[in-house]
Amino acid sequence: MLTVLVYVHVKPGCVEAFKAATLDNARNSVKEPGIARFDFHQQSDDPTRFVLVEVYRSVEATAAHKETAHYARWRAAVADMMAEPRKSVKYGNVFPDDSGW
Repeated sequence: MLTVLVYVHVKPGCVEAFKAATLDNARNSVKEPGIARFDFHQQSDDPTRFVLVEVYRSVEATAAHKETAHYARWRAAVADMMAEPRKSVKYGNVFPDDSGW
């Protein structure tokens, strides 16, 4: 398993449009066989900041996700909404390990 946290800061006037585009991406992403989980969070004290929690079954699944139509649609839709470039951090699974899935 591989978890990717994607940190996003959007322009204040783009919050609702960003949420709509990201919900479309998330709803389609969870249908991918290589994605175990896809969560979308909005920061409580700053509604312009978001975190995507993407849990992949393999490293290959991350590449496959980036080839999907819904990801391309999301990337194009949100490109001009960013207050700063999005940042991602990758984590390897420690517990539970893959044998329990």
